[in-house]
Amino acid sequence: MQPSLIRRQLGGLVPPKVATPSVLSSGSGAGLSHLVNFYSKLPKGPAPQSAVGGIKARLFNGKNASGKPLVALIVGIFGLGYTIDYQSTCQNLIISFLPFS
Repeated sequence: MQPSLIRRQLGGLVPPKVATPSVLSSGSGAGLSHLVNFYSKLPKGPAPQSAVGGIKARLFNGKNASGKPLVALIVGIFGLGYTIDYQSTCQNLIISFLPFS
């Protein structure tokens, strides 16, 4: 691979140099004031719980946690398979009883 291609792909993972040696060696720290202002405006503390959940959050977590949806899924798959098997068996029996087959 080309070095520029690798550099471009890793550009989102590796943060840019914010504190360059020239800014730090001046001693004043005035070059970092925009960075300090940015970080001072960020919220502090843990992130709030998101109200968006999924199927797992609605059915298996929380006060109403239950395994009934999983049992219903297993029974439904079994019922669908049984129905398909039954229909194919009936079709084969009808064909085998025909006098000209």
